[in-house]
Amino acid sequence: MSKLPPIIHPAALASLKANNDIIIIDASAGSKARYLEQHLAGALFADVNEDLANIGDFAKGGRHPLPDVKQFAQVLQKFGISKNSHVIVYDDKNGGNAAARLWWMLRAIGHEKVQVIDGGFQAAVKAGFPTTNKVETPRTADAYEADAWTLPLSDMAEVEAVVKTAGHLVIDVRDANRYAGLTEPIDTLAGHIPGAVNIPFTENLDAEGFFLPPEKLKAKYSKALANIKSENVIVHCGSGITACHTLLALDYAGLPMAKLYVGSWSEWSRNNKEMVFK
Repeated sequence: MSKLPPIIHPAALASLKANNDIIIIDASAGSKARYLEQHLAGALFADVNEDLANIGDFAKGGRHPLPDVKQFAQVLQKFGISKNSHVIVYDDKNGGNAAARLWWMLRAIGHEKVQVIDGGFQAAVKAGFPTTNKVETPRTADAYEADAWTLPLSDMAEVEAVVKTAGHLVIDVRDANRYAGLTEPIDTLAGHIPGAVNIPFTENLDAEGFFLPPEKLKAKYSKALANIKSENVIVHCGSGITACHTLLALDYAGLPMAKLYVGSWSEWSRNNKEMVFK
């Protein structure tokens, strides 16, 4: 089977609905209430805090550290996901909540049949995909075998060591005001990692909230990366969620996968590291 594109357009969903291997996941962070009110028919709800993270000390891994791989495998079994499942993920923020994070996590354990709905929940509804308020029941699945995260990861020590080094690039995907330290709605301190460059994840989208075409994303990031090797590119955000949106964009553009710094600003800002304020 040829590699699936990481993005699926809403219009393509209807033709897949009858496929028994399809499992739809609503990964709208903090939106369980909206899920209970209305979600795409057949969709199961993934809680970013309980299912996609292992929250503890924010200074050690940030606000949304990755769970243990075996723990994540149990989550997949809970959702009825097997190795053959075609997983369709969406959220209500154009992939900027946790849809891209779940996409990354599945890809990081070797699951290739996973796609994010372009435009998210709103676009799927507009395209005519049916919705419901029924709480869906997952199918039964055997244990999902997974041993390690296989996509490239970075950590605070590596970021500190390379962020100001030639031939390396650290990308902060938060919005420009948070990067500049003008506002900080979530973490305790405002600012950014010295040497990190700001490419907001929202720039991956067009005015309608859909991903830019792959060729435009490729041109955009090829220019930004300036021939820096993919293993020397680190992407971060506030807590390792929206950074995955940019990693998804890179994959959609056909570019190599960069490293994800999961701890991101939420970890860095709690460890007395050098910071740039307004």
